[in-house]
Amino acid sequence: MARFDKLEVMNKMASAPMVPVFYHKNAETAKAVVKACYGGGVRLFEFTNRGDFAHEVFEEVVKFAAVECPEMAVGVGSVVEPAEAALYMQLGACFVVGPLFNAEVAKICNRRGIPYIPGCGSVSEVGWAQEAGCEVCKLFPGDVLGTKLVKGLMAPMPWSRIMVTGGVEPTEENLKSWFGAGAFCVGMGSKLFPKEVIAAADWEVVSQKCRDCFSWISNRKDS
Repeated sequence: MARFDKLEVMNKMASAPMVPVFYHKNAETAKAVVKACYGGGVRLFEFTNRGDFAHEVFEEVVKFAAVECPEMAVGVGSVVEPAEAALYMQLGACFVVGPLFNAEVAKICNRRGIPYIPGCGSVSEVGWAQEAGCEVCKLFPGDVLGTKLVKGLMAPMPWSRIMVTGGVEPTEENLKSWFGAGAFCVGMGSKLFPKEVIAAADWEVVSQKCRDCFSWISNRKDS
């Protein structure tokens, strides 16, 4: 069961609007990354459903976070069908993210009070997802669709909450461009976790990158 309900997850996203997106087949490495992100101010962490036995690693990460990162809401990403969503929710997923929109996934998440954040590539797809009860929609892939789509969407649909994922970078310029266009949140993967940093287990680098991102996001809001 999820440790945090939909309202709590949404509040965390609003206050700390950067969600790390990560997968590793080694549970100990995944735990270390979660802990490093938590130390950097992260309160929502997306573990992607990739690789063999990913759900087993996810289960270990959820149990670890409950003890070592008590305010961290762990969710699952790369979910494309209801069976996957059900499996991960049973293992404690606090939110479900997908690369696409599946109305059946929305139904099962709504039934359990779990936020479903589907991947959308057009204004119409965002509208369909909103009709299905999705309060946040993932603009994906962000680097292909660009900031102009976010800005253009927000003009006629200002109630929309958009999480941009794909191509988001841990730099002041990049983050300011997305939030300046109207993004509600961003998801960040490989740019936040360089392979050489993970291989060297230099977790302080990961923590500092997270701190920097939140500082830039906060400064943008205050400007």
